[in-house]
Amino acid sequence: MAITSRHNPIVARFRDAANGDGAVVLLDGAHLVADAIAANAAIALAAVTTASRAKPEIASIADSLVERGVEVTTVGVSVMNALSPVRSPAGIVAIADRPARAVADVFARGVPLVAVAIDVQDPGNVGAIIRAAEAAGASGVVAAGASADPFGWKALRGSMGSALRLPVAGSVDAAAAIDEARRRGCRIVATVPRGGTPIFDADLSGPVAILVGGEGPGLAPAIAAAAAIRVTVPMQPPVESLNAAVTAAIILYEAYRQRQYSLFKRVRY
Repeated sequence: MAITSRHNPIVARFRDAANGDGAVVLLDGAHLVADAIAANAAIALAAVTTASRAKPEIASIADSLVERGVEVTTVGVSVMNALSPVRSPAGIVAIADRPARAVADVFARGVPLVAVAIDVQDPGNVGAIIRAAEAAGASGVVAAGASADPFGWKALRGSMGSALRLPVAGSVDAAAAIDEARRRGCRIVATVPRGGTPIFDADLSGPVAILVGGEGPGLAPAIAAAAAIRVTVPMQPPVESLNAAVTAAIILYEAYRQRQYSLFKRVRY
């Protein structure tokens, strides 16, 4: 029988996860729950509406969870509305252990290409940066300073599951992230809205940590000044700046392009 009362203890567990319980993350929707299963995330509990359980896609996900020993609870629509923080719930939600990643893990894969978001406070932007980083072949992302929690439900939805696959470290001091990048032999690349080296003229082919500042003020002047190079995305007037996630995506893909070209030259010659 479906749980129909919002006073059921299950509601409190999901609301705590949505409000930032540091030990767990909220997975909202079939896409994220399926990605968590594929990533072998430690899923503790799931809830699904009766109507959604009748849909083949969600039924398959629920069956996979049961096979893994996860408790899957059936809930009424009003309870699902309480469990899910989104305006129009997708019909399935789950709670999983928060991925445990240290900042050192982000730099541990191959030749590091790392996006360091500093004071990016919009969780949608943090999620979009993580998604772009995975798509561009980056080795990881650091959410530093006052950046939004990369494992908050809004950021997770913005990353479309990338945060469950890519090494991502959150709640990191910006100076500590930059120091770790230097210890790993990374060139520190600061993004500035104007006056920097055009990204197409900058060498992004080696180990790099790309610093992206928050909405509005961007990087602190002292952080930008201490970087090995300051880069700017060329823009036609009267546009003066780009969204933090857009800036990160453009520069990450330029780094990807340069790395692919460098690899092509090594293979060819």
